Amino acid sequence: MNEQAPIRMPRALLLLAEGAEEMEVVITADVLRRGGVEVVLASLGDDAPVRCSRGIYLSPDSRLVEVDGDFEVLVLPGGAEGVRRLCASKLVGHMLRAREEAGAMVAAICAAPLALRHHEAFAGRRMTCHPSVESRVMEHGERGSGAVVIDGNLITSRGPGTSFDFALKLLSILRGDGLAATVEKPLMLPHR
Repeated sequence: MNEQAPIRMPRALLLLAEGAEEMEVVITADVLRRGGVEVVLASLGDDAPVRCSRGIYLSPDSRLVEVDGDFEVLVLPGGAEGVRRLCASKLVGHMLRAREEAGAMVAAICAAPLALRHHEAFAGRRMTCHPSVESRVMEHGERGSGAVVIDGNLITSRGPGTSFDFALKLLSILRGDGLAATVEKPLMLPHR
């Protein structure tokens, strides 16, 4: 009998900082999990529920300092205070620069591309972001157009309203267009 090793599903590490934009966290995690991606919500702080930008608390799966293993994508949600904390984290900076060097995928939405600028990662790449931070982000990158911009292993998006587009594009990259379409159909997105 020929036994095959179990197929490992793709993994996504989604950073959860106090003040993160909850729509971007929840929609991204939900869509990816619907598509069979293992999503780990990793708190920058302790393992207590994290208060997000609109006062909603989300429970992390782990503390970032305790996360191990490989992840196909590192996801940074926006939210002004959450992004400030991503910028202040030396560990986040180390992870971003290491992933850039390794050619590993990073996805950032809304104001999160500011963390790329702050930690000097993915400079000169095509990207998009929330209009409120665009002038600062574009000092670091090149302006891309559309709700989601892909430049090699860097995926960026504009904000809460583009969260479904962002998550579905990530799912398509990780699991294929067919599965992404299967997940998208019952969501009943009005613009499709």
